[in-house]
Amino acid sequence: MRGVALVTGASSGIGRAVAKCLAQQGFAMALVARRQKLLEQLQSQLAPAKAVVLAQDLTDFGALDALVASVHTQLGPIDVLINNAGITHTGTLESTSVAEWEQVLAVNLTATFALTRAVLPGMRARKGGRVINLVSVAGERAFAGWGAYCASKAGVLAMTRVLAEEVRSEGVRVTAICPGAVDTPLWDSVGADFDRQAMLSADTVASLVLYAVNLPPDAVLEEATLMPGRGAL
Repeated sequence: MRGVALVTGASSGIGRAVAKCLAQQGFAMALVARRQKLLEQLQSQLAPAKAVVLAQDLTDFGALDALVASVHTQLGPIDVLINNAGITHTGTLESTSVAEWEQVLAVNLTATFALTRAVLPGMRARKGGRVINLVSVAGERAFAGWGAYCASKAGVLAMTRVLAEEVRSEGVRVTAICPGAVDTPLWDSVGADFDRQAMLSADTVASLVLYAVNLPPDAVLEEATLMPGRGAL
C-alpha cells in the first residue's frame, strides 16, 4: 500500500475519477460525500484496493475531527487529502440571497478549510503529506452570474497559497489545481445550453492530480491551470 488518500466529493465527477486513479496506484481510499449509495458503488469498483465509505455533510464542521479519526482507525494516517467537494449557484449578485451565498461559501471554502485544518496536525507530525485543492479558473477570473461561486473559489485559491507558505518547511506539499469547464454532473443543475463535449473530462483532471501526487519529495506543483483544448472556458 502506497499510503492513505482521502477524497471529498468522491461520489461523482472529478472526485470519483481521482479516487479511481489513486486506488489503481495502490492507495487505500477514504471516500467522502453525502450520497452513501453512490460511494458504496464506487467502493465496489475499486477492489482489490482497500476503501472505506464515509457519508458526511462537510458543512457539519464539528464532525470533521471525528471523520479524520475514523479514517486513521480504519486505514491509517492520511497521506493525501484531495479537497474536491463543491456546489454552485448561478444568478446575479443582486438576485443571490444571503442564504444562497453562505451555502456556496460553506461547502466550497469553509469546509475545505475545516477539513484541511483537521488533517494537518498528523501530516506536520510525520513531516510529510500532500494537500491538493480542486479550485477552478473561476478562482482567477470573473464570470457574470457566478458571483458566489467565483468568490468561494477565489477564497480557496488564496487559502491554498497561504497554506503552502505556512507548511512548506515541514514537508507538507500543497497544490491548487484550477481546471476550466469539466464535464461533470455539476452542469446538470445549471440549466444552460453548454457544449459538454468541448469541456475537459474528469479523467483528464484526475491525471493532473495524479501527476502532482507522484512528484518526488523534493518537488511540488504549487498551482496549475488546466484548460479545455477545444475552446470551452
